[in-house]
Amino acid sequence: MLTMFNRIFGLFLILFTLSACSELPYNNLDNEQLKTMLDKKVPIFDVRRPDEWRQTGVVEGSQLLTFVDGTGRIKPDFLARFTATVGKDDPVILICRTGNRTSTLARHLVENMGFTQVYNVRNGITQWIRDGQPTMQL
Repeated sequence: MLTMFNRIFGLFLILFTLSACSELPYNNLDNEQLKTMLDKKVPIFDVRRPDEWRQTGVVEGSQLLTFVDGTGRIKPDFLARFTATVGKDDPVILICRTGNRTSTLARHLVENMGFTQVYNVRNGITQWIRDGQPTMQL
């Protein structure tokens, strides 16, 4: 009986640990949720590089602020420029090409800088375009 309890308890601990690891400190948005947030006038920051903006266009209303350069280094002025525009309790949407850069940025903003309403566009502009949503060309 004790062995069965230990197995069940062990399985419970493993499942609990896995579920705790999967919780994100920020919110992911799909395209429908993104449209709703944009309708509410929540600011959206496209953190890709200028060459990426020109290649695909951007979501209308996006504020353009490059997060990392072509080698993956954080742009030295990024955080100062971002925090000059967005308050820690203001809602903000982040979008990049596939959601990877913005996922990293969103986690940092929430966990290390105390931002409370950060929204990451899951699958980025790539999915936005794939779903037939409009972009503005630069």
